[in-house]
Amino acid sequence: MTQQEWVRRAVAKIEADFNRSADTHLIPLPLPAYPGVHLYLKDESSHPTGSLKHRLARSLFLYALCNGWLNQGSTVIEASSGSTAVSEAYFARLIGLPFVAVIPKSTSVEKIAAIEFYGGRCHLVASSHEIYGESERLARELGGHYMDQFTYAERATDWRSNNNIAESMFSQMALERHPVPTWVVCSCGTGGTTATIGRYIRYKGHASRVCVADPENSVFYDAYVTGDRTLQLSSGSRIEGIGRPRVEQSFIPSVIDRMFKVPDVASLAALRYLESSLGRRCGGSTGTNFIAALRLAREMHETGEQGSIVTVLCDGGERYARTYYDDAWLQARELDIAPALEAIRACAEEGGAMPWDLAGAGRQDA
Repeated sequence: MTQQEWVRRAVAKIEADFNRSADTHLIPLPLPAYPGVHLYLKDESSHPTGSLKHRLARSLFLYALCNGWLNQGSTVIEASSGSTAVSEAYFARLIGLPFVAVIPKSTSVEKIAAIEFYGGRCHLVASSHEIYGESERLARELGGHYMDQFTYAERATDWRSNNNIAESMFSQMALERHPVPTWVVCSCGTGGTTATIGRYIRYKGHASRVCVADPENSVFYDAYVTGDRTLQLSSGSRIEGIGRPRVEQSFIPSVIDRMFKVPDVASLAALRYLESSLGRRCGGSTGTNFIAALRLAREMHETGEQGSIVTVLCDGGERYARTYYDDAWLQARELDIAPALEAIRACAEEGGAMPWDLAGAGRQDA
């Protein structure tokens, strides 16, 4: 089989897989204290590989194939905190290529099992700082291709259409009381989702604004405030999938209207509140997003503004049963979420004040 024919077949397999997959759901979540503000969660956990990263992995594979970076003998290597690697392992198996995930040893065992389920091999490193260089080394050693989500996320995704997450959100909001969201709230791992949403809003001329929630031990918030893209931290984020110790190339501050720095204890307490409200478990990044959305809902209510907020339910909580949902794991890290959980409940249901003075910054016109 010629290389051209192999690429044509590989692209056709990925497109057929996409055609078989239904879109993800948009779930309303009432906030009793703020009846004029309607909150929705875009449930990306219903993708075949269980997370928002399924969209990214599909786009990265198509981008690499159409750029001529993959061939019949390629080994695909990716640096990841877990979820992207799960999705890329799925697509690598789909087109018959071996896959190696370079991930921190702290990655949840459930994510490691999922990567291996789809035929991927996990290469563990001590910290999130090491995943980049080790991925490059393995690609050279194996004669493979380093997919490099952190560089190519924002350019591999077609932000104009092609059922990207933004197009899907706005289409599903069309029949709601406030069809154009006042805010779209997300968080950054690569920055690709934020770039897609921000660009789409401008392309379509919507009045929506983009708010990014950043966890502890991440440089994105500080880079947004200072404009310094050289910032680095010595440790990585506790919230898997979001926050980075360095400013990734796919992070585009100019499409962001506002950012909040969210304490980890608030993110993790939010998971328990969402579990009781939705009847299901979500991943840690969803808790981070929810805290920022709740802050915005309270602000809108206080100023008499009505409207809608859409945020992202990035993945399901089953991958974090031994971490975020394990009381012993929380206790070992001195994370007492009980007071935070009660504060979140009181804020969402009774209009109580948030106990955290979230660091926030935004553009003057936001």
